[in-house]
Amino acid sequence: MTRYIFITGGVVSSLGKGLLSAALGTLLQARGYTVRLRKLDPYLNVDPGTMSPYQHGEVYVTDDGAETDLDLGHYERFTGVPSRTTDNVTSGRIYQDILTKERRGDYLGGTVQVIPHVTDAIKDFVLAQTDGIDFVLCEIGGTVGDIESLPFMEAIRQLGTDLDRGQSCFIHLTLVPFIKAAGELKTKPTQHSVKELRGIGISPDILVCRAEQPIPLGERHKIALFCNVAKSAVIQALDVSSIYEVPIAYHGEGLDDEVLKVFGLPAEQPVDLSRWNDIVKNLKNPEGEVKIAIVGKYTGLKDAYKSLSESLVHGGIANRVNVKIEWIEAELFEQPDAIHRLEDVHGILVPGGFGQRGTEGKIAAARFAREHNIPFFGICLGMQMAVVEAARNMAGLEGAGSTEFGTPKVPVVGLLTEWATEAGIEIRESDMDLGGTMRLGAYPAKLTTGSHVQKIYGTDRISERHRHRYEVNISYRSQLEEAGLVFSGLSPDSNLPEIIELPDHPWYIGVQFHPELKSKPFDPHPLFASFIGAALKQSRLV
Repeated sequence: MTRYIFITGGVVSSLGKGLLSAALGTLLQARGYTVRLRKLDPYLNVDPGTMSPYQHGEVYVTDDGAETDLDLGHYERFTGVPSRTTDNVTSGRIYQDILTKERRGDYLGGTVQVIPHVTDAIKDFVLAQTDGIDFVLCEIGGTVGDIESLPFMEAIRQLGTDLDRGQSCFIHLTLVPFIKAAGELKTKPTQHSVKELRGIGISPDILVCRAEQPIPLGERHKIALFCNVAKSAVIQALDVSSIYEVPIAYHGEGLDDEVLKVFGLPAEQPVDLSRWNDIVKNLKNPEGEVKIAIVGKYTGLKDAYKSLSESLVHGGIANRVNVKIEWIEAELFEQPDAIHRLEDVHGILVPGGFGQRGTEGKIAAARFAREHNIPFFGICLGMQMAVVEAARNMAGLEGAGSTEFGTPKVPVVGLLTEWATEAGIEIRESDMDLGGTMRLGAYPAKLTTGSHVQKIYGTDRISERHRHRYEVNISYRSQLEEAGLVFSGLSPDSNLPEIIELPDHPWYIGVQFHPELKSKPFDPHPLFASFIGAALKQSRLV
């Protein structure tokens, strides 16, 4: 029997529902259960694919090509369970599907309403493709009381009664703030949040209370009394130094025991958290430090590069070093002499992005890394700008650029209108909706035998996740390779460049895909582990 856990939030946003879901999934796995994690987002966008990173953080891409909420990245990094298209839904997608059916006549002239049509669609999403899974954890985006989240709250309320007794559990995450002037923790916001939740028909089984200071036992009992939950079901969630301590902290507070108690399941079996203890031990006891510069376009919001920064941490774990990230806005390097800010770093990473802003700065960073033998990692747009830099300054192709930003004299990067997939030929046009013009999801690539990347991966066939519209133009391969830039990874039909490298450089690699989307703390991506290893060598030279 599949059991369902619904996780809601109250008082304020950004309390960590995604990390709570991921950590709880990890704890249930550690007890021998299988899990699947899902996110229900109330906003009206069909998906976050066309949203600015400053609005919603990074877009996390699944193997099957879904553009999803960044919380799905937490789910994968903690549990190792690959997310799918069916694991993230928005109000926009729900309404889009319903209105398509209405226009088609599927409702036979009936009135289409929030209840039952929208709520039924949400319930169908929650229950879909869950056969053989022990626990499905569903995180509801937003905060209780938000107008846009009401259909989702109503849907999970209905599921609480639709499912058999003992088949569902409601967890509510709230804030217990510390008022410095009074010197007290205040429980009233939690009480009001639970009152709001109960007002729409949901009674939480467990309360998880975020706090900056330990919550005294008396205050926990007060919360339990006023919120109608068991005393043991009030779980404190204190700040920790690393997100990878969260599963250990929640287990120490008894969260997984309380969840199993709700379902009437035994909690006596041993819990194996050795993997997480080792990770935390490595993080707290590094044997060195490397400084990595991320030269990006959205450095004002770190969540825009969430998977990227975590993958660098994973690379540090693999090399037992602390990774210090220096966030640098790419536009800075379009100013005279600013490039010298990179002189004391041990590695330079230029990530992906869209639009022309900051691209000349990314090109300048790639050139500095190439000329000064500093380990360089270009991802997606970062690879494309490295190719433009090589075309201009190594191959002598004056006017080299990308058609994404105009009509360059030498279009070494351009919009590909069709490409081959396992399902056949996919076609896109420059005037299509932005949400339908990208190469999305996992695609295979073949690596050149003996190349640097082939040695790093330990294989000549890989599969990585993509999210981009423009491709490096294969027509310029011979000119670039004659200049020293090697195309060491290609699509199976050899038409799409996937990886470039400089063989005579200590570590200079650009990839068209996003390897950060597959890295995990207990299984660091080989490219990030190798990059940080190269940065460690660089740190010993300077």
